[in-house]
Amino acid sequence: MPLDTRSRKVSLIGAPTDIGAGDRGSRMGPEAMRVAGLAEALRNRGAEVLDRGNLDGPPNPWLPPTEGYRHLAEVVAWNRAVHEAVHAELAAGRLPILLGGDHCLGLGSISAVARHCREAGKKLRVLWLDAHADFNTSALTPSGNIHGMPVACLCGFGPRELVGIGGQVPAIDPKWIRQIGIRSVDEGEKRFVHEQALEVFDMRYIDEMGMRHAMELALATLDGNTHLHVSFDVDFLDPAIAPGVGTTIPGGPSYREAQLCMEMIADTGRLASLDVMELNPALDERNKTALLAVDLIESLFGKSTLMRK
Repeated sequence: MPLDTRSRKVSLIGAPTDIGAGDRGSRMGPEAMRVAGLAEALRNRGAEVLDRGNLDGPPNPWLPPTEGYRHLAEVVAWNRAVHEAVHAELAAGRLPILLGGDHCLGLGSISAVARHCREAGKKLRVLWLDAHADFNTSALTPSGNIHGMPVACLCGFGPRELVGIGGQVPAIDPKWIRQIGIRSVDEGEKRFVHEQALEVFDMRYIDEMGMRHAMELALATLDGNTHLHVSFDVDFLDPAIAPGVGTTIPGGPSYREAQLCMEMIADTGRLASLDVMELNPALDERNKTALLAVDLIESLFGKSTLMRK
């Protein structure tokens, strides 16, 4: 059944950092989403919205990698803060929306969701909407930027300080993840993704089979005991419509493909937590990308052209 936003209690959590990224600017993402009217849009969908403000964490020292990782201590601090904030909202029966910030923060967010699911006896399904698989390790990464590693860390591959956030290693099973829109994977990372049997609907698959078919498979077997988490990296979208990201990769989903993706997620009625990551206002055009992100989030919360059964 479609998501009933009238009964949803939504909490916005800002995480203003670009600590794991290769470009500065995504730390301004939470405020850009607020300026684009996210809270008001969700209230217009009938949700009760509380803006919890921004989390605090260490500044970006902008240093080169050490032993394959850039800013490891700072990334750990930010992800611990995110983990506790997201878990607290879930424990209170609320739907947390994490406003990034770069995608390294998906580690803290999803580890909190996994912890909540263990405590509540629920199954977990993660949709990772992204241009990148983010399944690098220190041995594979060409840059050391940890925003390219969160999925690997969640699956237990990474430094002890990161993989242990949430109290269980690994935090999730690779079988719980569906990656959508992937079109940029490093050479060594490709082999690792294959070895771990991640379920990836890359852009070739979407080109050949269509977004509808990809989403039908990605959402298959959801039931009333499934917590659905969506981790939405804005670079999932084609840069022609979403230029405000640090790692633009041509050939992403169009506006209509992205809307269909979000509407099909909404149709399940299972959305229970959300990340919105990598929005970089410094690279945007008059907040165009933030406004588009808000539009798509409205569709996640049930906006559609017509009333549908």
